[in-house]
Amino acid sequence: MGNCFSDVEGGKQAVGGTQQRPNSIAASNNNNGGHNDAVEFFFRSRGIQPLFTQIELSLSASNLLDRDITSKSDPMAVVYAKKRDGKLEELGRTEVVLNSLNPAWIEKVTVAFQFEIVQPLVFHVYDVDSKYHNVPVKMLKLNDQEFLGEATCVLSEIVTKQTRSLTLNLNNKNGHTSLRNLGTLTIHAEETVSSRICVEMVVHCSHLDNKDLFSKSDPFLRISRIVESGGSVPICKTEVVKDNLNPIWKPLCLSIQQFGSKDNPLIIECFDFNSSGNHVLIGKLQKSVADLEKLHIERSGANLTFPSPHHGHVKILKGQLFVDQFCEKQQYSFLDYISSGFELNFMVAIDFTASNGNPRNPDSLHYIDPFGQLNSYQRAIMEVGEVIQFYDSDRRFPAWGFGGRTIDGTTSHCFNLNGSTGAFEVEGVEGIMAAYARALHNVALAGPTLFGPVINRAAQIAGQSISYNRTKYFVLLIITDGVITDLQETKDALVRASDLPLSILIVGVGGADFREMEVLDADNGRRLESSTGRVATRDIVQFVPMRELHSGQISVVQALLEELPGQFLTYMRSRDIKPGPLHAASTSA
Repeated sequence: MGNCFSDVEGGKQAVGGTQQRPNSIAASNNNNGGHNDAVEFFFRSRGIQPLFTQIELSLSASNLLDRDITSKSDPMAVVYAKKRDGKLEELGRTEVVLNSLNPAWIEKVTVAFQFEIVQPLVFHVYDVDSKYHNVPVKMLKLNDQEFLGEATCVLSEIVTKQTRSLTLNLNNKNGHTSLRNLGTLTIHAEETVSSRICVEMVVHCSHLDNKDLFSKSDPFLRISRIVESGGSVPICKTEVVKDNLNPIWKPLCLSIQQFGSKDNPLIIECFDFNSSGNHVLIGKLQKSVADLEKLHIERSGANLTFPSPHHGHVKILKGQLFVDQFCEKQQYSFLDYISSGFELNFMVAIDFTASNGNPRNPDSLHYIDPFGQLNSYQRAIMEVGEVIQFYDSDRRFPAWGFGGRTIDGTTSHCFNLNGSTGAFEVEGVEGIMAAYARALHNVALAGPTLFGPVINRAAQIAGQSISYNRTKYFVLLIITDGVITDLQETKDALVRASDLPLSILIVGVGGADFREMEVLDADNGRRLESSTGRVATRDIVQFVPMRELHSGQISVVQALLEELPGQFLTYMRSRDIKPGPLHAASTSA
C-alpha cells in the first residue's frame, strides 16, 4: 500500500479503517466509513466491482387487472435497471402469487445503490399462465406470460422517502397511459442490516523486531481479507507510528462489508514504513474478527510470525499483537440519514472571467449552441444537479457568478446569477440553466479568478443553518476555466469551512493547466493548511478536470460525487448527529 499516495506524509496516513483527525480527539472517534480510494483502486485494477450499499426492494401491488376467466391473476414482478443506452438489464424476479389481485411478494430484489449516479428502475408485472406454475421463475419466458403493467422510477426517489416506500401507477409498456386502471405498485427499500454493523478496535504491538540500523522501526498494520480464490484483498491500513517498537495505533473501525463475517480469516501484517514504498515486513498473523474479540476478552496477545526460508515453515516472533478495546455496534449509513429527513442543499457558482472567451463566438466555453448542444458549464450543472435535486425537498438552489462585470459596472466575485440584488435562489436545475443563459447577456466577462468570496458566502449559509436545523448539508459546485489567483485566501476559506456542513465540488473546464488546483483536493492524504497554520478538520473538496474524463469510463458526476457520502458521514459522526425523525433532528433557533 506504499504507493497509494503521492507524497511521504500522505503515505503515512491511515486508510479505510480509521478516522484521520488533526489532534487527540481521534482517539475517541470512529471511522468515517466513507469512500476509500486505495481499496477501490485495488478492486478496479483487478476487474472487481467496488463495494456499494446493498438495497433490498420489497414489492406489493393493488387492484391489478384480472386476466384469468375462472380465477384471479397469478402475478409476478420483474425488476430492471435502465442503462444509459435505454436497454434494460434484469435485476431479479419475485415469486408467483396465486389467485391475487393485491399481491405482497416475499422474494426481495437486491440492487446496489450508488449515490453518485441516477439509477432508473423499470418494473414489469405479469400474469403467469397456470401451465408454467411448476417452472422456476428464473426459467419463465416472459413473452409467454400476460403483461399486466409497467412502472418506472429512480432509486433515489425511493430511498429519500421517510418511509422508504414509493407507490406508482401501473401503465402500458413504454410508459403509455392506459384508459383502464391497471392498479398500483408499491416499492419499499431496505438497506441490508449487515451493512450497518461495524467493529471498532484499538490495537497495539509490543517487542517488535527492529528493521532500521540507526533508529527504531516506523511500524504500521495492513489488514487484508482472504477471498475465495485464495488471494487477499486489502481492506485498511493504520497510520505509521514513528520510531517505536511498541506502537499503539488510533482506533480501527471495520464494517461487515469489509470483513464479510466475524469468522472470515484476515491477514494482519506489520510493516516498517519506508518512503521508497519498499516497506519491510516485520511480522504477520492470521486471525478472524472473532479471534480478535477473543484476544480482547482474554486480555492476551498473539505472536507475530515471519516466513521461514524453508518452504511451509514460519518463525514465531517475540513481538505480539494485543486488542485493547473491542466493540461491535451499528454504524448509521448515508441512507439512514437521508431517509430520516436529512437533505443535501445544492448551490452553484459559475466563472465569468474573460479567459472563457466571448460567449457569442462558437469557440467560447460559454457559447450557447442554438441547436441545444450543451457547453461544459451546462453539462456540469445538469449532471450534478440531476443527482442532488432528489435530496433537496424544496429544490430552490442558490446560484452565483464570479469574476464578471455586472450592470452597475463593478467587477464582482460573488453576484446573484438571476440578476436580483436580494434573492439569490432559483427554482430547480432548469432555473439555474435559465439564469445562467440570461446572465451571459447582462454580465461582461472580466476577472481575475477568485474563489474565496463564493466559498465564504456558501460557508455563511451553511454556518447559519447549524443554529436552527442540523438536518441540512450543503454542496457547492464551482465551475471554472482557469487557475485561481487567490490560492492562499481560498485555502484559508476552505480550512474555516471544514468545520461546517459543507462540501465543495470543483469542475475545471477548458484546456488550462489545473495542476495547482489539485492541491485543494486532499486526495493525496494531506489536509489543507491555512496561513495561520491551522489544519483542515476534514477534506471537503473534490476537484475534477472535465477533459480527463473519457467517455464511457466515468462521468463527470460520478467523479465529482463519489466522495460526497463519506464527507457527509464524517461531518455527522464527528458532531455525534444521529439520524432520526425529522422533528427530532430539527431544533428552533
